[in-house]
Formats: sequence, C-alpha cells, structure tokens
Amino acid sequence: GALPGAMGFATLEAVIAEGKNIVDISFCPEDPFLLDGAAKEAGVTAVVDCGVAPGLSNMILGHHDATMDRVDRFECAVGGLPEERTPAWEFKAAYSPADVIEGYTRPARLVEDGKLIVRPALSDTEQIEFPGIGTLEAFNTDGLRTLVTTMSVPFMKEKTLRYPGHVGKVEILAMVPPRALTSQLLFAQWELTAEDRDLTVMRVDVEGVEKGNKEPVRYRYELLDRYDEPTKTSSMARTTGYACTAVARLIEAGAYEHHGISPPEFIGRESKCFEAVMTDLAARGVVFDKTTSVVSDHGG
Repeated sequence: GALPGAMGFATLEAVIAEGKNIVDISFCPEDPFLLDGAAKEAGVTAVVDCGVAPGLSNMILGHHDATMDRVDRFECAVGGLPEERTPAWEFKAAYSPADVIEGYTRPARLVEDGKLIVRPALSDTEQIEFPGIGTLEAFNTDGLRTLVTTMSVPFMKEKTLRYPGHVGKVEILAMVPPRALTSQLLFAQWELTAEDRDLTVMRVDVEGVEKGNKEPVRYRYELLDRYDEPTKTSSMARTTGYACTAVARLIEAGAYEHHGISPPEFIGRESKCFEAVMTDLAARGVVFDKTTSVVSDHGG
C-alpha cells in the first residue's frame, strides 16, 4: 500500500476485509490498531507505517528494546530533500504535497519523563550538523506514531529535517485555508521532475543500558541516501519502497507471521527479521552508518 494519507486507512480496512496480507507505507492519521481485531479475525498480517520514518526508525528502536536491558531515550531526525537548493522553497515533495502540509499542521506527540506531551508542529526548531550535507533545520512533527503506545521509553521524539529557513517560509502558509487549494498551488513548485535529484538523510539515536552493564550507551544510526542514477530511482522511493518490499518478502517467505496489526517495531523485535531487512537494504545500497558511544548525563 502506498497511497495518500486520506485514502490509507480505508484501503487498509478493505484489504483486511478481503483476507489479504498487506505491508503499507501510507501515512494515514487514524490509529491502525482500530483494525487489529479485524485483522486477527481474518488471519491477516498487516504491517503499517513501513517506510523510512516511520518504518526503519521504528525497527531500530524495536530491535534495541528487545536486546537491551532498558532503553531510556529515542530520537529520530529525518528528511527528504532536493540535492539542488533552488529558491524559494529549497524543497521538493517526493509524495503528496497535501500530506506534507498535513505534517506541518498536525500536532506533534512526544514522550517526556514517561508522559505523552503534545506540541505544535514546526515547533522547537534547532540546527543539526550532518556529515556530507552540512547544517539542516529540525522541527517537531508527529512521526512517533505507534511508538507512543507500543514502547515504554521515557523520552521519545521525532523531528523533520529541511534546509535552514524552511520553517519560516511555511509556518504561515500551512495555516492558510483552504488547505486543498494551498496544496494544489504548491504542487507545481514542489513536484519532483525527471531532472530533479533528491536525497534522504536520517539520524536515529537509541540510548540505554545493555544487559549485564551499568554504563549507559548510545547507538547512533545515520543514513545518507541519494538518487540512484543507474535505475533512475529517487532516494525517497528507495528508502521507503525497499523497506516495504523487504518486509513483504519476509511475510511471503513465512519468516514473519503475526496476525493483526504490526507496526515496524514488532518486526525489529525479531532479530532475524531485523537483520534480514538491513541486509536486503544494504544489497540495494541503502546503508546505515552505526556508531556506539558512552552517554553523558542529560540532566533529566
């Protein structure tokens, strides 16, 4: 499934009703667990939000949640960007502009001290340095999705990445009704053309304590993926589509069997599945740089 968010939930429901397994990357606003009972009754495996983030980011957290003694903190910063920074937006949408604007307006859910916190989208803007890219602008978006209910991690947040100055350009525009008209006007400026080249950048930090150890550690996963010239495939298609098809192959091979709704963190909890997805991605050139370091005190 790879549809605009407005169609995602209804399509997921229809596929489950037909008794078919599905792996979906549609970012719909509804809670997918509303269909958990129907999927279990139909004997269906329905993996949702199975893109890059949510998707691979969830798998990484699920993997460490299953292998570590405890996870204390999860942070994800992710964005799809054009390689060429052209005025005025310095942005191209590799998917529906309406969904981009939805992400700029839907309140962002975070977890702080074990409590669910809601903040405005586009808030808490900060600058982050990325090797090979430089300075990017990060801001709150509602990307934790199912993690707020499936994971007992006291600190979790997800931020979207854009080139510096992007928030100032869109924070007023995104609020102007009617939103459908706004997205239609922006489509011509944001649409990826055959000449455009894009990149995907993501950083995932998982902090906690390994079993048998007392010293907290941080696992950092960094991804910098670019448009693939030989296959003429956009980076966003690569990082979302290949994650989705890797999981589809697991289900087809009988390597992952879980009737009901499965967010990607459930995939990550099964080490063999997690390793298979990462191996599948690496074979297609989607490679994470993983580093480990000792964690200093965050001061609460």
